[in-house]
Amino acid sequence: MVRRFRVVAGQLGLKENVHQVVTIASLVERETAVDAERPLVAGVFVNRLRKNMPLMTDPSVIYGLELEGWWRGAIYQSDLTRDTAYNTYLHTGLPPGPVANPGIPSLRAAMHPADTDYLYFVAAGANAEGILCLPARSMSTIAK
Repeated sequence: MVRRFRVVAGQLGLKENVHQVVTIASLVERETAVDAERPLVAGVFVNRLRKNMPLMTDPSVIYGLELEGWWRGAIYQSDLTRDTAYNTYLHTGLPPGPVANPGIPSLRAAMHPADTDYLYFVAAGANAEGILCLPARSMSTIAK
């Protein structure tokens, strides 16, 4: 598996910041199933990291709960305050490592995130797999 990863990483040109790229890619992998949205999600994560904001991504919280044996099959509000190393609601920056095995589209997105001012994304409308990205100033509209 490691040998195959090295081959694919080399084909993609992934040589620097491998741990960071793979960790971001793993979060992207879990946040959307739509390949066209992956660079946007990666862009949101990069923007939040640059602003030292928590990533606030449920897949990392779930992974931390799984590691600790606390995962109940659904995420609850109380899970967002449970202190694990992977709780990106409590801890800024990237989690300690990947939370999933990212595919090539997620790796590409993490290597080349969309250049936007988006800080948030939410599931969009009837397409639960789709996302809607928003700059910070738009969140007050969503919250109403």
